[in-house]
Amino acid sequence: MILDNDTAKKTAELLLQINAIKLNPENPFTWASGWKSPIYCDNRIVLSYPQIRNYLREEMAKQLENLYGKPDVIGGVATGAIGIGMLVADYLGLPFIYVRPEAKSHGRQNQIEGHFESGQKVVVIEDLISTGKSSLHAVDALNSVGANIKGMLAIFTYGFDLSVKNFEKKDVELHTLSDYTHLIEQAAETNYIKEEQLNTLSEWRNNPSGWKQ
Repeated sequence: MILDNDTAKKTAELLLQINAIKLNPENPFTWASGWKSPIYCDNRIVLSYPQIRNYLREEMAKQLENLYGKPDVIGGVATGAIGIGMLVADYLGLPFIYVRPEAKSHGRQNQIEGHFESGQKVVVIEDLISTGKSSLHAVDALNSVGANIKGMLAIFTYGFDLSVKNFEKKDVELHTLSDYTHLIEQAAETNYIKEEQLNTLSEWRNNPSGWKQ
């Protein structure tokens, strides 16, 4: 859910500005899932731009406090959300932990890194939501050690029906700074994409798993 349209539009503008989101309908990207896509999002690049990362940090911290007050701990999803999660935790003066995709096979064999106690309230920070599978896998790991998950806050979501259903099934509340709708609107307004490209991006959004160039 988008909480503030101005923030959603500004976030989309900034992500396009630094090419964190690349649109290339004529030469689609291949995702790890095997899906072909005219769009690729790499929000980790925001960490290289101090003014932009600070804007995102402050907007996420503000929305987080408005939604949940101050939790006990901020949890980041490895690896993409470790950076922004740490920034949000630091801004709020809160402890930070992060969740690996799987437990390490050596050493202490941790999946959750950092100090955490069962029963503590956790807000999970994510950089990007596609299907939601990896994000919710992190939530499962936190639940398994007794976390009280208040919700998840992400920079950007594609807003797929599949992800909406996945979050509903797990009963996890998701909010994001921006989404695909605001991104495409911003890209069109600034002539970042042409009209024929807009049609392609709309078609892909309606059927991402079955889309063909």
